[in-house]
Amino acid sequence: MAEPALQLTGLTKRFGATTAVAAIDLSVASGEFVTLLGPSGCGKTTTLNMIAGFITPDEGHIRLRGEMVETLPPFRRDLGLVFQDYALFPHMTVAENVGFGLRMRKVARADQQARVAEALDLVQLGGLGSRRPGQLSGGQRQRVALARALVIRPAMLLLDEPLSNLDLKLREEMRMEISALQRRLGIATVFVTHDQGEALTMSDRVAVMRGGRIEQIGTPTDIYERPANRFVATFVGGINLLPVRHAAPAVDGYVRAETGAGAAVVRRGPADGALLAIRPERLHLAQAGREPPGANAWPVQVDQVVYLGNRLELRLRTADGTLLLADAVNDGSLSVVAGSAAVVWFQPDDAWMVGDDPA
Repeated sequence: MAEPALQLTGLTKRFGATTAVAAIDLSVASGEFVTLLGPSGCGKTTTLNMIAGFITPDEGHIRLRGEMVETLPPFRRDLGLVFQDYALFPHMTVAENVGFGLRMRKVARADQQARVAEALDLVQLGGLGSRRPGQLSGGQRQRVALARALVIRPAMLLLDEPLSNLDLKLREEMRMEISALQRRLGIATVFVTHDQGEALTMSDRVAVMRGGRIEQIGTPTDIYERPANRFVATFVGGINLLPVRHAAPAVDGYVRAETGAGAAVVRRGPADGALLAIRPERLHLAQAGREPPGANAWPVQVDQVVYLGNRLELRLRTADGTLLLADAVNDGSLSVVAGSAAVVWFQPDDAWMVGDDPA
């Protein structure tokens, strides 16, 4: 079995009486893109800084390609780093910024020039080496920071919220570029973000963190479709959560759940739970009696229809007063107005049980 590019074992960091990172374990395979996702203060950046060598852990071990490195200084860890603010030197040209790490490593001048040119071409900035950072757009400065991290040919790439300073359109473009580049180079990467869209679109696996711990780690599909608990379900995407009054075994991993809105046959979920979870896009409207055979169906009243361009957000009220959110593609086929009566339906595979842990 191949040696992991990164192995964290029992990694812990305390700041006074506060435990910022609580004995986490994490493995990153060679060429894998793993994202640490979570709200502010969850420990994701502290974890990244311990990997980078900027913070010394209180307990636990960090192995890079099998070597324990927690006592090594940052410059001896063979890591490429991209920060939120890019940390470019304003008085240096683009080429000088990119080549800074090579100069610190005393790489021969001729090799420096060739590798800087190669790195700039890699991030589509060839020909801009003589400019200064202040003459570049936000997206271009982000590419310079990425080229500077890659030019040293690191064993691993660490990215700390590198897209947060970009506008929405550019952020979406850059996350696809970074993802494609990382896969082309095959370099193991740890990416820190609080943006679920970035995590789901860029990652091979996502580690959702809260309170210094990893709540769940899995593929983007696992995290979104099979969240381990209420926190993960609510943090990653929109969700409807309904308290379950009683649940009885059905067949083949399904349960019959009784809720205030109605009864439903749903997936059991990864753990025993007291909540029924349904994503808004898995709820559909129909006239009474027009739902598909085998689907769960509840009578509702349409409280509000919110127009969002390519989709409609529907606010639905069940007979017991429960509010449900449903998303519908705006393809012109749905004709519904506030105040109308309808049936909301969903398939058993489109809902599941989760634990009622504190959100």
